Amino acid sequence: MILIAGVNTPIDSSSMSGIEQEALASKQRSQVVYNYNSLEQLLFELKLRAGTVQSALDLGRSGAVFAPLRHSRCNGMYWIRTDMGGFQLRRGVRPSDAIRDIFINGSMYAFECASAVIIIMYKAVLDLIGDDLFNRYFENLLLMTTHSDNDLGLTTIQTRTEKFVGDVVYIANPDYDRNKPEWSGENLIKVGENAYFGHGIGVKTAEGVIADLNKLRRRWARRSAYMLDQATFPNAAYLYSLTTAAPEAMPYPARQNDVGREQVVRILARTVQDSAVAFR
Repeated sequence: MILIAGVNTPIDSSSMSGIEQEALASKQRSQVVYNYNSLEQLLFELKLRAGTVQSALDLGRSGAVFAPLRHSRCNGMYWIRTDMGGFQLRRGVRPSDAIRDIFINGSMYAFECASAVIIIMYKAVLDLIGDDLFNRYFENLLLMTTHSDNDLGLTTIQTRTEKFVGDVVYIANPDYDRNKPEWSGENLIKVGENAYFGHGIGVKTAEGVIADLNKLRRRWARRSAYMLDQATFPNAAYLYSLTTAAPEAMPYPARQNDVGREQVVRILARTVQDSAVAFR
């Protein structure tokens, strides 16, 4: 159920994109109450979700490939590759230009899937709020798993049913081949009812991803890969506030629950040390 300032308000979806309508309908059908301060705040979140889906599909067409951190690469005009395999924004480069370059010159890039979902979210935010605001609030970017990206206010919640288009979900592969830790699981962007984008694997159903991971288990494996009961998302309310408040009034983006969601249980990223095993 969706409430606007505590009121069950009719919402005209006739001018929304198909993805926006899907996200809206899913939340309206939910037994969880999603309360927004204004209609504009809700519309911003729906556009952000649709933009995340589009960015995921665009990354899949960019030519960027999957690689573990030890084999990552980037365009040195915009990024400095760190010793850990992440990408640090080069001084004097506009963040908006650097993010767009990944989608324009994708063949120059290789990275793992946790960085991929961050890149996708940054691109969606950039397209939604524009260059000026993005460059003001997203300086000094570091692309290397989700631990370093507090400016998106990423939150992971425990849930089985409250997963919407634009959310990040994770399929774990507990019996993965220990010689190939990159196959311990897959971070995915939900792009449809049962359609998920994974960096390096494209768009597949959950069952398709699970079947692929099950082929990459150790000998005598007994446990199937499975989707965790969790969803990860940026703090849309905070990101919306960037477009409405004076710069000096902006708070730092604390990790928060999505409006009306369940208790936060943990952030998707763990530590730099275990990221190569935890996230593909």
